[in-house]
Amino acid sequence: MMAKAEYANPSLWWRLSWQLSIVFVAVVAAVIFGLCVYGATILSPNVALEDHITAVLARSVALDAQGQLEIRDTPELVSLKEQYDGLWYVAATTNGSSVSYGAIPAAYSELAHLTHLFQGADIRGSVGTNEIASVENVETAIGELRVLFGGVADKGWPVLVLMGAVYPIYVSLLTVALPAVFLAVPRIVRRALARVSDVARKASEIEPRRYDARLPLDGIPKEVAPLVIAFNGALDRLEDEFRKRQHFLIDAAHELRTPIAIMQTRIDGTPEGQDRRRLLDDVARLAETAEQLLDFERNNQAIDLHETIDLVEVARTVVADLAPLAIADGYQISFQSELKSLKHKGSPSALPRAVSNLVRNAIDHGGNGGMITVSVSAFGGGRISVADEGPGIPAEHRELVFEPFYRVTPKSRGAGLGLSLVKQVAANHGGEVSIESSAAGTRVTIELA
Repeated sequence: MMAKAEYANPSLWWRLSWQLSIVFVAVVAAVIFGLCVYGATILSPNVALEDHITAVLARSVALDAQGQLEIRDTPELVSLKEQYDGLWYVAATTNGSSVSYGAIPAAYSELAHLTHLFQGADIRGSVGTNEIASVENVETAIGELRVLFGGVADKGWPVLVLMGAVYPIYVSLLTVALPAVFLAVPRIVRRALARVSDVARKASEIEPRRYDARLPLDGIPKEVAPLVIAFNGALDRLEDEFRKRQHFLIDAAHELRTPIAIMQTRIDGTPEGQDRRRLLDDVARLAETAEQLLDFERNNQAIDLHETIDLVEVARTVVADLAPLAIADGYQISFQSELKSLKHKGSPSALPRAVSNLVRNAIDHGGNGGMITVSVSAFGGGRISVADEGPGIPAEHRELVFEPFYRVTPKSRGAGLGLSLVKQVAANHGGEVSIESSAAGTRVTIELA
């Protein structure tokens, strides 16, 4: 579920890349369109059709037998005249030979015989006429042709024509800029969020037992800072609640010691019998649970991890202490080690409790028969294993048994803290605990770093 949620989250750099690209394209389009609108206001309105008219005329020109300019009525030219009935033009070669068509306004009639002198012109603003005329050059089969024309100022779309004329500019701009946006934006976003990534990594490294850990605010963008502050606030509240829970459990466990001791003393004074033995077993179990609660909270603190201890001696002592209990419950118990001594840095109080919990767990769940074997080896930084020949643990329970207060069978004895304490002790020492189980028995191993 976590992986699916991660992939479902949108990518910030991808969203910024395509959104900024759209913005960039829109800005470029708006600028180009604006420039074309501005160009249409200052250029001749004839610009919309000048290329079309000159191109049709260029394909229609020829020289007659006397070498004079002649414009033939090609289908294109006929269609042009029919489409723009107000069209007029004067076409001239550079040597002065000319041909005219349409009703030339009086204001421009005097310019007709001078058309060959202009290479290009925008003619308008005369008092005598509102007509707008233009002069354009075009290369033809007979040489350069100069065309004075008008009557089409209100025809066509000058803005679109200008946009088509300047497309090499904005197409080149977009071709260069868009890849640059997609390459630059991810780098900019990544650098801007680098500190956020550092904080996220530190958040993922917060351990359950580091209750005073907080995320730093230095270098965090102010838009993200409220999230970090809220997260730290949540950690504050969790730490406060944990401290309350910790104090309650420690106080409760301590308070239980006195009435448990009183009960045990009173039961010891009762006559021998089955009920007396059962009561003593129950009180012993209650005392063990109280001690496990205290151990559970002491291990969270992990304050004595750097003393030198002998793992062989720790395991041998636990076997010696619990051998009477194991034998009374129908087991044989043995200690195995190829080493006479194995020194390791650790807690002289926590490690013996962890090994003791493993042996007690084997006694409780080993089926009241067979051999319980405690072994020590120098594998890695040190390894202590406790194996029994009981019925084993079902596969679906093998990882869950290390969770606090988890019991394989709801009616089983104990509070479900034994293996959780073992895992906690191993983690405090930089190691880990593993379990192997089958119908032939169960082996739990503490591996220290």
